[in-house]
Amino acid sequence: MRPGFSGMRLAFMGSPDFAVPVLVALVDAGHEIAAVYCQPPRPAGRGQSVRPCPVHLMAERLGLEVRTPARLRGDAAVQAGFAALVLDAAVVVAYGLILPPALLTLPRLGCINIHASLLPRWRGAAPIQRAILAGDAQTGITIMQIEAGLDTGAILAQQPVAIDAAANSQQLHDQLSQLGADLLLATLQLAEDGKLDPKAQPAQGVTYAGKIDKAEARIDWWRSALEIDRQVRAFTPWPVAETAWHGQQLRVWEARPVAGTRVAGAHDDFAQPGNILGLADEQMLVQCGQGRIGLTKLQLAGRRIVSAREFASAQSLAGSRFG
Repeated sequence: MRPGFSGMRLAFMGSPDFAVPVLVALVDAGHEIAAVYCQPPRPAGRGQSVRPCPVHLMAERLGLEVRTPARLRGDAAVQAGFAALVLDAAVVVAYGLILPPALLTLPRLGCINIHASLLPRWRGAAPIQRAILAGDAQTGITIMQIEAGLDTGAILAQQPVAIDAAANSQQLHDQLSQLGADLLLATLQLAEDGKLDPKAQPAQGVTYAGKIDKAEARIDWWRSALEIDRQVRAFTPWPVAETAWHGQQLRVWEARPVAGTRVAGAHDDFAQPGNILGLADEQMLVQCGQGRIGLTKLQLAGRRIVSAREFASAQSLAGSRFG
C-alpha cells in the first residue's frame, strides 16, 4: 500500500484452505475486515465431529467477526446485515454460496472474486483439478467482478503460471492461493487509485470445471500412461486415484510415466493393461493401454502410505495385475 493509505473496508467471504492466505494478506496489508462470511461448522473426519472451516478458524485467530449464514438468497435479515456494513468491496474466494443480485451492488466497488484459472477457461467448481486432467500447459489467477452468471463477470486482472509436469493439485493449489493474494492486493490498489480497466470475458474458449466425482478417481488401466499420470496428480490429495488389489482398495498417491524401463527377467513384451511388471528404480511398473507408468507411493485401505519398495516387500507381485 502507498504511504498514508489506510486501507479499504471489506467483507471477506471464503471457506476452504485456498482462501486463508488471501484473508491473512488483506489484514497484513492494512485493510479493515468488517466481517468474515464462511460456511457453517459441519461434521467432518472419521468421528464426524462438528468443525469450523479453515477460514473460520483463521478469522477467529485474527480477532475478526465471523458470520456463518446457511444461505444468503431469500434471507432478508442476512442481507440487511450485509448492507449495514457499508463496504468499499466484498472479496469472495471459494465461499461456497452464490451471492444474490441484491448483494452484488451494495459495496461501493461491488463484489470481487479470485478464481483459480485463466477465465473464461475452467469456469466452475474445480478449475485446478480440471486443468491438470486436461494436460493444460498453463493456468493462473483471474480477479473478476462478480455478476449474476457463473464466473462470467468482467476481468479486472489476470496472471498466468506454467503447470509443472510433476505438480499435483495440492502443490498447484498452494501456488495459486498465494498468487491470488498478491494479485488481489495489487488490484485493490488500482481500484483505490481509479485505474481499474475491466474487460469483458471473450466468448471463445469457454470451458466448465464441474465438481469432482469420486468415481472419476478409479483408474482405467486401458488408458495411456500420460492420462493416468494426470489422473493421479489431479486427484492428490482428494479423492486420490485408486485401483483394486486382490479385492481391496489401493490408493495411488504418486506415479510418473516411464519410458524404456525394463525389469530384469520379466517377459513383458505382450503385457496386458493393468499387469504389474515388477520393481525397477524404486517404481512399481504397470502396463497401461499406451505406455507404462511407475507407481511410487501407495496405500491400502486403512493402512499408511508406503513406497513402492515397501509395498512390494509385503505383497507378492509375481503374475499380479490391478483392477
